[in-house]
Amino acid sequence: MVRHQPLQYYEPQLCLSCLTGIYGCRWKRYQRSHDDTTPWERLWFLLLTFTFGLTLTWLYFWWEVHNDYDEFNWYLYNRMGYWSDWSVPILMTTAAAFTYIAGLQVLALCHIAVGQQMNLHWLHKIGLVAILVATVVAMSAVAQLWEDEWEVLLISLQGTAPFLHVGALVAITALSWIVAGQFARAERSSSQIAILGTFFTVVFALYLAPLTISSPCIMEKKDLGPKPALIGHRGAPMLAPEHTLMSFRKALEQKLYGLQADVTISLDGVPFLMHDATLRRTTNVEEEFPELARRPASMLNWTILQRLNAGQWFLKTDPFWTASSLSPSDHREAQNQSICRLVELLELAKGNATLLLNLRDPPREHPYRSSFLNITLEALLSSGFPQHQVLWLPNRQRPLVRKVAPGFQQMSGSK
Repeated sequence: MVRHQPLQYYEPQLCLSCLTGIYGCRWKRYQRSHDDTTPWERLWFLLLTFTFGLTLTWLYFWWEVHNDYDEFNWYLYNRMGYWSDWSVPILMTTAAAFTYIAGLQVLALCHIAVGQQMNLHWLHKIGLVAILVATVVAMSAVAQLWEDEWEVLLISLQGTAPFLHVGALVAITALSWIVAGQFARAERSSSQIAILGTFFTVVFALYLAPLTISSPCIMEKKDLGPKPALIGHRGAPMLAPEHTLMSFRKALEQKLYGLQADVTISLDGVPFLMHDATLRRTTNVEEEFPELARRPASMLNWTILQRLNAGQWFLKTDPFWTASSLSPSDHREAQNQSICRLVELLELAKGNATLLLNLRDPPREHPYRSSFLNITLEALLSSGFPQHQVLWLPNRQRPLVRKVAPGFQQMSGSK
């Protein structure tokens, strides 16, 4: 009689198969290994961890500067010649890259937790390097072209520090299980000491971190500084088309301290409000007068300028994603806005707000190039607008301005 041994039964391990399969394309049971991870793969894990931290910082930064997306878009508009909301594809791409890297990081930590050998697939290595390079290039470009914006990151970190600290405590608590497993599997006492030493150093640093946090979220109200004096930049550009009467009126409804406006002058000597050199972004000049679309705004007569619509672009491009929140009456009003003259703003703001004025010089061939400042001063003084409520920004001819309008508050555009 021949006795047959029962066939060995391997219990399916779906979770483990998914871990090793997605991370290293090792779907078969015989491809998995409990051997130590090679030094080369450990290096890839360190690179993955570094990329995770870098993409998290970039995503956090790009999310926090959402109030300045319009400024970023305008910067690109000046160099590329056409308007587009570049913030959305950048944010979506950053979020997708971070999600991918975060997924790989979780898979790597799970490999460590279950004692599996890490073997990152070559396709993931290519993706990891590509994302790392792209993130470094993006952060370097922003550091050079948009340097001041990094201050937003520091201010945001200061404000959210208590919540980030709680998140760090949750993360280190979750990682403690992995650290304990590594400690138990370590064969040499020196390795165990290194693991525990590193872990408790991080825990001790987190324990002392609140001593370094100075956040308005954990301050007494009586210790807070005075409320900042808010100034509506070109009016209220999130609620109405910038530099229009509707925009300035919306800003006044918010009880702001002041209004900011950019003043230039038409070919026939009418001071009006416009930030861009041309009219392409904020008017329908390409539809009404396509042959004049690329001409400087100040090289057109007021008879032409007043015929342009300065509100439809706001509803079409929706630069701050707020157009859908407008009421039906505000929507109709925004659609029918026109370019605003300086005297109209002075009448609206008189007795209601301080004015921060900046002058946009017309081209050299403009007939009022040399007298533009004097014409603007004359318009201000003849309007009866209180001098002490004017914040004067232009640097040139300050002695003349102080002599003609001694009540103006002299400002500087740079620190």
